Amino acid sequence: MRLSIIVPVYNMEADDKLKHCLDSLLDQSVDDIEIIAVDDASTDGSAAILKEYEGKYATGQGKEFHAIFCAENHRQGGARNRGMKEARGEWIGFMDSDDYAAPDMFEKLLKKADETGADVVGCDYTIVDHHTFTPQNNVANNKPEQTGILNEEQHKSLIIRTGSVVTKIYKRSLLEENGLVFPEGIFYEDNCAAPLWSMYFNHFEYVPEPLYFYLTVSGSTTHYVTWEKCKDRVKAGLIFLEECKSRGLMDKYRDEIEFRFSELSYVTTLFSYMYSGKKRSLKNTGELRSMIRENVPGFRDNRYYAEFIKEEDRKLIDLHMKDNFGFFVWYVLLFGYRKIVNKVRGK
Repeated sequence: MRLSIIVPVYNMEADDKLKHCLDSLLDQSVDDIEIIAVDDASTDGSAAILKEYEGKYATGQGKEFHAIFCAENHRQGGARNRGMKEARGEWIGFMDSDDYAAPDMFEKLLKKADETGADVVGCDYTIVDHHTFTPQNNVANNKPEQTGILNEEQHKSLIIRTGSVVTKIYKRSLLEENGLVFPEGIFYEDNCAAPLWSMYFNHFEYVPEPLYFYLTVSGSTTHYVTWEKCKDRVKAGLIFLEECKSRGLMDKYRDEIEFRFSELSYVTTLFSYMYSGKKRSLKNTGELRSMIRENVPGFRDNRYYAEFIKEEDRKLIDLHMKDNFGFFVWYVLLFGYRKIVNKVRGK
């Protein structure tokens, strides 16, 4: 088997999102692939759709479709891990069940792998409007200078900006030999897996074309900001940090690991929570401050901090480190004002 594509599924019946995703995989221009859809204890009609597809496409012209049904919900990480255990392909790819692929996505990624001998190959993606299915903007997921047989500086670059898991294919042997799996039972499992896995890439290649289509749709498990999800983002970061320590990676990549942890678990979490979180709480922002102080107290001195964190955000973070209450009030007033101005201007 050439390629296994793993699709975690949870409550994606509405608007034919799941069918559109699966059809895009069954229509791939490359053969000798299997599609493994893992229903993560859905409560809608997703399981029935998977049974229908398995009945029609269990074996087809160069493609096989398999459905796995979980009795309990383990989030996307758990569903992906279950699919990885069943995968038979030389290569493994991942697809979220509300997204879809260009017809030649996996043909192009596999061709690049064959031409170069890479053990991981990625591509760009396009953001798609969830109302009209109209492509919006393309996103460059990696950089040409990150490719080839990787040296230490390229590994550092990939830790800082790994790109998405779902736009890549991975040699199955690379994942299995290094015990690379997803955290289970939490959202934002990619925040741990993507940078951690990148440290084990030997040869990375990149197709600079938007072959993956990312649907921004209400109902997807990744698009609402709640405090529970913020806590999961922190958990994913803490798992990443602990994995790096237990695997002996800190001496070689400490700056990169600590920056990535700080950026994802503290900076991104803090501002996404304050900007679009529901029922914002002074207690919660205080917990985030305590968390980063405990785990990476000198994060603002990191060599990457000024380069990747915007100046305005750095000023707000300085205020947060000094005065949680002052930060909270200032942010609410400042961005409340900006939202009103943008609304008046029709933005």
